[in-house]
Amino acid sequence: MTATPTPRVTIKDVAARAGVSKGAVSLAFNHKPGLSEATRDRIFLAARELGWSPSLTARTLAGSRVDVVGLAVCRPARVLGLEPWYMEFVSGVQSVLAEHSSSLLLRLVRNMDEEVGAQEAWWRGRQIGGSILVDFRADDPRVAMTERLGMPVVAVGHPSLTGGLTSVWTDDATAVTEAVRYLAALGHRRIARVGGAADLGHTAIRTAAFDEAARALALAGAWQVATDFSGDAGARATRSLLTTSSADRPTAIVYDNDIMAVAGLSVAAEMGLRVPADVSLLAWDDSQLCRLTHPTLSAMSHDVHGFGAEVARTLFSVLTGGEAGSHPVPTPVLTPRGSTAPPKV
Repeated sequence: MTATPTPRVTIKDVAARAGVSKGAVSLAFNHKPGLSEATRDRIFLAARELGWSPSLTARTLAGSRVDVVGLAVCRPARVLGLEPWYMEFVSGVQSVLAEHSSSLLLRLVRNMDEEVGAQEAWWRGRQIGGSILVDFRADDPRVAMTERLGMPVVAVGHPSLTGGLTSVWTDDATAVTEAVRYLAALGHRRIARVGGAADLGHTAIRTAAFDEAARALALAGAWQVATDFSGDAGARATRSLLTTSSADRPTAIVYDNDIMAVAGLSVAAEMGLRVPADVSLLAWDDSQLCRLTHPTLSAMSHDVHGFGAEVARTLFSVLTGGEAGSHPVPTPVLTPRGSTAPPKV
């Protein structure tokens, strides 16, 4: 018996649900004058309820810039330029954009209000066909913004942070738990974590997972320090953790990125501590940096280039009316190297 295919939702269905004409739906999604904000909001709500968005072809015919994708990043330029994660991520995004003859519009912003303003200006000015949203916070204002504008986006973040937007994410909680369990299995009972910015959602997820793992393993000591991801901040955090007596300081430290782990390795050498004999170090997001140090850094390995490519592919799926929802990618896996070993007895 052949199943009856589900009828495809059309602009006519959206118009009927919103109680307007098809022309009004077109005006709303092409951001043209002639509609009240209340009517636009009603149209966008009807489209979301029906799971409808304008097709890529239709938006092209309407004159929208589907050949440009927006990405705003709230990081200082000096930090972003040194962080391999973002360089790899953007490289992965760009590899897919090139296949579609599209370009990336990248802007560094100082705060969330500036990003919201930039994204809205891009969309209303028809400079972009959609955006990639990164670094989600709790109660992130970009969720309401994109729903209000009807802007196609892909959110890079855990579904608990992205408010029902199409999202691509990694299981940070599982990865943190694996890292702590690995160090505990080596015999470490005093473990610290040098984390990222406390207001970021994925930092909060990692923080909670670290605390839970430490409690479950009944560690003798567990410390967490928030930073801005920079090498300087990582060095300061490492120095503060290691300037106590040997009986009280951590014997292992997990870092939220590779730059801070490399800085921590330098601090250990500065203080006359051997890695891994006196302190073991573990970096998040493996990179070439981790493999160039001496000793080489153990890391939570993650295909960041592939992650960026998956984010871009998902955005093009959204633009062409494809499947939305949550898209988890493989969890970072532990790659042991020379910087981790059982603690010195």
